[in-house]
Amino acid sequence: MSDWNRNAPAYGQDATRAGSAELDQGLRAFMLGVYNNMVLGLAITGLAALGIFMAATTSDQATAVASVGGGLYLTQFGYALFASPLKWVVILAPLAMVFFISFRIEKLQAGTARMLFLAYAALMGVSISSIFLIYTQASIVQVFFVTAAAFGALSLYGYTTKRNLSAMGSFLIMGLFGLIIASLVNLFLQSSGFQFVISVLGVLIFAGLTAWDTQRIKEMYYALDGGEVAAKKSVLGALSLYLNFINMFMFLLQLFGQQRSN
Repeated sequence: MSDWNRNAPAYGQDATRAGSAELDQGLRAFMLGVYNNMVLGLAITGLAALGIFMAATTSDQATAVASVGGGLYLTQFGYALFASPLKWVVILAPLAMVFFISFRIEKLQAGTARMLFLAYAALMGVSISSIFLIYTQASIVQVFFVTAAAFGALSLYGYTTKRNLSAMGSFLIMGLFGLIIASLVNLFLQSSGFQFVISVLGVLIFAGLTAWDTQRIKEMYYALDGGEVAAKKSVLGALSLYLNFINMFMFLLQLFGQQRSN
């Protein structure tokens, strides 16, 4: 990358165009790295979730520990993972890890940060693998592609819009905290109506966060960043978009997923 100062006045139209073209190429490369990391994380999550589901279930009743309906049974491993107190470790472990990555990213090497992100993606796959016990595989695939299409459109909007989305971001962050509190409350209420409202709000909030985060990540790019700094920004950006995608997918699945027959 050239060491030109983006805040300095251009000495000619050709210089301005050359600087702008170099910035655009660098920005595109940076964003491509962000999306590549995110997609790799999603692929690892999907493979981990499917692998855990296959290891945790069986159609052989003789070797089963418990039934989940529809001719599907839990193995001993599956029972420990989904029905024993271990399930809380599986549920909460990704949350602890994402906080660790977010707060330690500045002190980590870029390669270490990327490996931790991919490990987190695998752990998330283990955590959400129970969706295969609740919803049909066909509906999971359908909702995934709906999420991918919506995410792509929203992220494209965040990347191309000239509108400053920072005010919207502040509002969405407040909404996110409210969503977390409401979800915790509903763990005790177990209200299906309240859960429906939470799911609708969750889709809207993470849809907005997708556009906002894309614009924020775009603004994180700086042409003079060294390779190490740029790589860590790429991982952090991928983590933000990954979380938006996963949460939007889960809320859409709660709204439109078809549950397995018992």
